[in-house]
Amino acid sequence: MKPEKDRNHSCGFPEGEIPLKQVKPLWRSDEELFRLAKKELFTAVVGDVLDKMGLFHQFLPPAIQALKPDMRSIGRALPVLEMDVFAEAAQGQNALSSKPFGLLFEALDDLKPNEIYVCTGASPRYALWGGLMSTRALRLKAAGAVLDGYVRDTHEIFNLRFPVFAYGSFAQDQGPRGKVMDFRVPVEIGGVRIDPGNIVFADVDGVLIIPRVAEREAFTRALEKARGEKKVRKAIEGGMSAAQAFAEFGIM
Repeated sequence: MKPEKDRNHSCGFPEGEIPLKQVKPLWRSDEELFRLAKKELFTAVVGDVLDKMGLFHQFLPPAIQALKPDMRSIGRALPVLEMDVFAEAAQGQNALSSKPFGLLFEALDDLKPNEIYVCTGASPRYALWGGLMSTRALRLKAAGAVLDGYVRDTHEIFNLRFPVFAYGSFAQDQGPRGKVMDFRVPVEIGGVRIDPGNIVFADVDGVLIIPRVAEREAFTRALEKARGEKKVRKAIEGGMSAAQAFAEFGIM
């Protein structure tokens, strides 16, 4: 935590600091940014920075957890809108009613490298993700899956080492219970808006959504903060008190 400074706009720089446009970028591509984040960052430090930027509600609900504690993922969101149904195929007014799984396969096959499948809209009565979906996503070089619900084929997913974040494991199939109605559309999970292309950063401490408008400042400040925290840790390990460390570094 750093002391609050007045800002001249909601996602701007503190008064007296150099504007980001005058700072040499620390990365030139998504691949470089994601590599830096995996090496140096964690969700807590980026979340702290977003708080300082006035973005106070960017973590998804804490029920959405890493399927294994060592799972980490960062990438751009492919939002997927699911809904409950009560028959695998039914004759109704919507053509998708007669199509098993709706647009699930189209959404899955549309994953691009470094994208994360983010699915919401359904009740927690069935699994939204499984082993074969993980196999296909890996083939497409996707970065992970975030589910507002459950997964199944858990040991298969563990063996694939594919990062998945969800409520937990539940084997009940979505076939006769749910369909994907659309994808690459804005969605919300727990009041957090997720637009196509937003950065999703997930680890054992939670799943964080970083809006496009904030991503450059958020990650630049987060890298600065994480590097500063290393100095604080070294000072505390050397015997400095917490109060002294905060007074000297402004970080704790």
